[in-house]
Amino acid sequence: MIKISVGLVTAALLITGCVSEESAKSSQKLAVAKTVSEESLGLRKTDIYTEAGTIADKTEYRTAQATTSSRIKRAFQDAPPMIPHDTTGMLPIKAGNNQCTGCHMPEMATAIGATPIPVSHFTDFRPRAKIVNGIAVDTVDNYKNETKIVKGNDLQNARFNCSACHAPQSQGNLACENTFEPVFTSKDGANKSSWSGSKLTEALDTVGKESFITKDDLANKNSKAGSLGGAAH
Repeated sequence: MIKISVGLVTAALLITGCVSEESAKSSQKLAVAKTVSEESLGLRKTDIYTEAGTIADKTEYRTAQATTSSRIKRAFQDAPPMIPHDTTGMLPIKAGNNQCTGCHMPEMATAIGATPIPVSHFTDFRPRAKIVNGIAVDTVDNYKNETKIVKGNDLQNARFNCSACHAPQSQGNLACENTFEPVFTSKDGANKSSWSGSKLTEALDTVGKESFITKDDLANKNSKAGSLGGAAH
């Protein structure tokens, strides 16, 4: 009787082992069937371990001539407008060769329908300083609301290299759709900058009713550690 019981148990274990092995093989086959290919993992749809078959989209800048192109809407409020026309022969901009100014200077832009260079580009925002014992010392006291913003008629050297902020745009296909939707703070923000006029000196008042400077700031203005309380921004 004992021998029969042992035999039945052994048979049961063997059958269970066979079933488990078959189940494992089926699971392995199922897992292999669902494997994601390496080529499908990235946006480029090529083998991620080699660049042999990877070819980038061709850069295709706009070819419309200046004054005939359509303006590109700004990406966000007061964003530097992008260049919508062909720039062949215009770049790089050099000290003795800036073809942008031929059309975009205010006195010319209106007549030919180009975007005029804004007043901010003719305004010097750089701080005035003098050298004392080899050290640059500011000549104004910002805590007394003293500023040295100077509006002029000449394009500021800090703004001379137009392509530092403005650039032509490629018309190539996007690897991923751009769903960004800008929200503008001014009515015509997609086409026009609001940073002009009083905007140029907005928030510069450091004393008085609209001051951002606290009494602690004034008391500790010469301290290398600054104010413990900090400015009331």
